[in-house]
Amino acid sequence: MELTNLFRQIEFIKEVDKLKYILRKTKLFASDRNENDAEHSWHLSLMAIVLAEHANFPIDVLKVIKMLLIHDLVEIDAGDTFIYDTQKSHDNTVEERQAAKRIFGLLPDHQAAELIALWEEFEEQQTNEAKFARAMDRLEPLLQNTSNNGGTWREFGVGYGDVYAKKQVIQQGSLTIWQYAEQLLNDSVEKGILTK
Repeated sequence: MELTNLFRQIEFIKEVDKLKYILRKTKLFASDRNENDAEHSWHLSLMAIVLAEHANFPIDVLKVIKMLLIHDLVEIDAGDTFIYDTQKSHDNTVEERQAAKRIFGLLPDHQAAELIALWEEFEEQQTNEAKFARAMDRLEPLLQNTSNNGGTWREFGVGYGDVYAKKQVIQQGSLTIWQYAEQLLNDSVEKGILTK
């Protein structure tokens, strides 16, 4: 039994290495290199540790970190959907649910069930942990785009209204961080790197 579990866990570990090859539209801070999903997940997890004190409610930081480390694993199969894509919804898709079942299903049943439940909790955005995790997921690209003179906003012609609509979910996880983010958006308009 233990050896069987170990083999399954190793297969999962090998499979999720593929996350390093999934490129996002956003670029690294002050860089022209696209970020990959593994870098994104690591960065969000570290942000959660550092910024946890700003959560609206007490949170289980370890649970948030787990969510952030696994939330994009489904993109190994489903690919990354640009948050401002007008053709394909960024919301949870059938492809992502199938990917979650396949990828997490590589693990022993008890671990697969735990990670699928965490992934679904993140997607449903009902718990304090999920709301804070989503706030981190929306904050990082905002910081990247402001460091890159508009970054993907400018590259793909995304305006203030669309950015604001996607970013305001930050306030559900942290009003303090939302106030900071909203100021960044307004400053970006003033600097001309985000069109109103």
